[in-house]
Amino acid sequence: MFKLFSGTAHPELSKDISKLLAIPISKAEVIRFENSEIRVWIEEKVRNETCIVIQPTSNPSDTHLMELFFFCDALRRQEAKKVVAVIPYFGYARQDVQHRPGECVSSNVIIKFLESIGFYKVYTINLHDEATEGVFSIPFKNINAFPLLAKEIKHFIGNTTTKTVSVVSPDHGGVERARKFSDALFGHTNHTISVVEKKRDLEHIHQSVALDLYGDVKNKVAILVDDLFTSGGTLIHAAELCIERGASKVLTAVVHHDFSPTAPQKLQNSVITQIFTTNTIKLRKDQVFNKLTEISVAPLIAQEIKNI
Repeated sequence: MFKLFSGTAHPELSKDISKLLAIPISKAEVIRFENSEIRVWIEEKVRNETCIVIQPTSNPSDTHLMELFFFCDALRRQEAKKVVAVIPYFGYARQDVQHRPGECVSSNVIIKFLESIGFYKVYTINLHDEATEGVFSIPFKNINAFPLLAKEIKHFIGNTTTKTVSVVSPDHGGVERARKFSDALFGHTNHTISVVEKKRDLEHIHQSVALDLYGDVKNKVAILVDDLFTSGGTLIHAAELCIERGASKVLTAVVHHDFSPTAPQKLQNSVITQIFTTNTIKLRKDQVFNKLTEISVAPLIAQEIKNI
């Protein structure tokens, strides 16, 4: 058997996973001091146990990462046999290449921390770039949540065929993600992907421009597929371009909602009809809006944990 621990980033998701597994969340204390330091105290015996820590490393990423590292150290000091990290949203995953001389490659640094602190294995959901998997020297699994989103959207649309629906990648880098989603949506691989040509401003964060659209969206439901959104700008611009090219309506399937403060209102006021996402990141009350549909990844994670 194993012991289940929850960080403070998303306790609701941890509780849902706990219920599905019929295993209680083990006791641990997380204290944040006034000087911003964190202390983690494991309140149960874990010697020779496999311990699983559930902690998305979402905003504030630095705080949640340090908490995760401290959980591992505390468990290892109590002689846990194995410590497994379940990181539904992997913070810093987008910083996986050096775009300009002098930039760090942050995702590689985080991976080195996870390995050196003593984690036995890491699970995450829809890592930004699958190539990052090759950086890990410890066991790692990237869980795919697109089938969950595809099932929900199929129910929402009803008639889902390649003649009525066009799956769209908001940039060239997301074509493989859109293809995986399409496979799940249509139930076969005999389909094509529409692609938006995007230009990102490297000097200004969260700014990009949709330049052109390659593919047929006319009189079809366009489904924009991506792994995450922050400001929403990329998806909004891509959706506007789809409408300009004759799409009957635009839906989005995005795994992680890493919202900036202004994103919910912008997305609510956009031409997008409905936004489908998952609960890999805790959704605050001020981030809820009518166009947003959130699907739980708890069953996906619970099934993986059963197989450990």
